[in-house]
Amino acid sequence: MIFTVGHGKGGVGKSTCAVQIALGLALDGKKVWLVDGDRQQTATSVITVRAETGLPMIAASAYADGATLRAQVTQQAGAYDHVVIDAGGRDSSALRGALTVSDAVLIPFLPRSFDVWALADIASLIEEARAIADLRAFAFINRADPGGSDNAGAAAAVGEYPGIELLSARMADRKAFANACGEGRHVDEMTRRDVKACAEIERVRDEFFAAMGVTA
Repeated sequence: MIFTVGHGKGGVGKSTCAVQIALGLALDGKKVWLVDGDRQQTATSVITVRAETGLPMIAASAYADGATLRAQVTQQAGAYDHVVIDAGGRDSSALRGALTVSDAVLIPFLPRSFDVWALADIASLIEEARAIADLRAFAFINRADPGGSDNAGAAAAVGEYPGIELLSARMADRKAFANACGEGRHVDEMTRRDVKACAEIERVRDEFFAAMGVTA
């Protein structure tokens, strides 16, 4: 499967989720290609750190230009079980190109007003991409409100965008994710393993894959 982890807004944990899902798939024995479409190249920086640790590597490439990203993914995707694209947190040619070459887009968003409002932008881009691609879209709450009230409001707001399906799985604001990415690792590879963090990223991935009818 080819899928994009994207949003029209930065700071939602997009790169962290893309990296953790890609590494988790690789740990499960899948052949994975992580494509970084963000000019900041956060995802590929994590893989560079991983290379320095001596841990098993995954394929990673960076294409900030949408036409190049689309062409490269189209030509090379067949060599992999899964292609995970980390698209920049803004309306960019890379994000647009990624959406048109993907089977699905996974949208992390925070249960905060600005982040919920920003769903309108990505929803518009998704509709444009659907003119030339059979694209499904899924959103999930990242850095969920521990109290729960903000989560309910954010979940309800997704209903305003019929082209986006809401996953029930959520991720909390856990330092384990940042620490793992900082070491080029999946949370399951950390010496001090955060069981809750491992379960959360696995639930998001598994629900997403199940909805797509794909075996993780």
